[in-house]
Parts: sequence; structure tokens; C-alpha cells
Amino acid sequence: MPKAAAKSKTTGKVEKRRAKKDPNAPKRGLSAYMFFANEQRENVREENPGVSFGQVGKILGERWKALSDKQRAPYEAKAAADKKRYEDEKQAYNAEADEEESS
Repeated sequence: MPKAAAKSKTTGKVEKRRAKKDPNAPKRGLSAYMFFANEQRENVREENPGVSFGQVGKILGERWKALSDKQRAPYEAKAAADKKRYEDEKQAYNAEADEEESS
């Protein structure tokens, strides 16, 4: 017998439970901004010692916005390659899952 959705004690609204994520599922591709941020984060911390985590994010965001399309191109290329990797891995993962279900 399925369990009824639990009501939240604070709001009285019905809460939905999330399905557990498969740890073997492929990781999503990173965005161009994330490649940029990962590359530049250490530089920002060195240039601004003692800056908080949130402030690092703000500085990175400002730097990203200031980049020209030409300067963003390498990060966009990395993001496109990572997206392709994710799609390939996901397709293989789904094929494997379908194969296990039919067995």
C-alpha cells in the first residue's frame, strides 16, 4: 500500500519526496561560466585575501560579464565539448539501464 504524502508541520502543505539519484548516473556538463569560474577562482582569492565565498562569486560574475565574445570563446568550446561528453555518457547509461530492465 503506497504511503500518503506527508503534510508539513509548518505550512500544512503536502510535501513530495524526491527519488534518490543514481550515483552511477553521468554528471551534467559544466557551463562556460563554470569553466571560467573554476579557472579564475584561485586568482581572485590571491588578489583579494580574506574575501568571503559570496564576494568571490560576485567578483567572478563581474569579470565574466566584462569578457568579450572572443574572450569567452575558449570557455564556450569547453562547455560544448563537456555537453557532448554528457550526452554520450547519458545515452550509454540509458542504453545500459534499458538492457538491464529487459533482462
